[in-house]
Amino acid sequence: MARIDDLLINALNGLPPKPDDNAPRHLKQQYSQKVSEVVALAVAEELRHRGMRGARPAPPGVLGGSGAERRMSGGIGAKKVDVTWATEESGLLLAVSIKSINFRDGRSNNFQKNLINRRGDMLMEAVTLHRRFPYAVIAGLIFLDKGAQTDDTLKRRSTFLNAHNRLRIFTGRGDPAGRDEQFEVLYILLLDASPFGSSVTAYEVGDHLTPVSLERVFDKLVEAVAERNPDFYEAVEGSIRRAQ
Repeated sequence: MARIDDLLINALNGLPPKPDDNAPRHLKQQYSQKVSEVVALAVAEELRHRGMRGARPAPPGVLGGSGAERRMSGGIGAKKVDVTWATEESGLLLAVSIKSINFRDGRSNNFQKNLINRRGDMLMEAVTLHRRFPYAVIAGLIFLDKGAQTDDTLKRRSTFLNAHNRLRIFTGRGDPAGRDEQFEVLYILLLDASPFGSSVTAYEVGDHLTPVSLERVFDKLVEAVAERNPDFYEAVEGSIRRAQ
């Protein structure tokens, strides 16, 4: 397993037991917030290991302070961002937005109820960050409970397939002059979180058939940042370093 696999699985294994789908709303919200927090810490640690020194968030003391997530200035308002790498000379270089849907809706018995709301939150984040930092690489990681892959019925597709269809138009921003609401890369990750052994399988939005290794996901982030900033950085074997 790659380093990021170990980081992420160990983080998810440390989560408290997942509340039942019928648990009170505040308990489910607390659990989903905890998922985002542990994933953000694992993602930022992997980015720092790959040369993005100062990537946040980090545990207290690692970066010489609290290490908390950044509140970034945006084109249409400031926004707290789950994971960021920013430098004094360039400003925001990379941001990663993390969202999760962990519980079935009690009425429909599927995971799709909050999909459009999550998408709206992510698109607003991309707009405000790209409007102020058009050269920044903005990535999205959307975690769906693994049950979202099999919650289809005779009348509807699974939430997993519908998420690919509804997000496809918002990924692949290859030009800094592209649409503000579009992400440079978007991934859907099927999550099975358990204190007894968690698993995560990643798919690039638009291709629901081909799993992507987490190592490749991070290789792609590094390559995208280097491509946007050729005067300062280059990608070498999955890590970023000063251009030579």
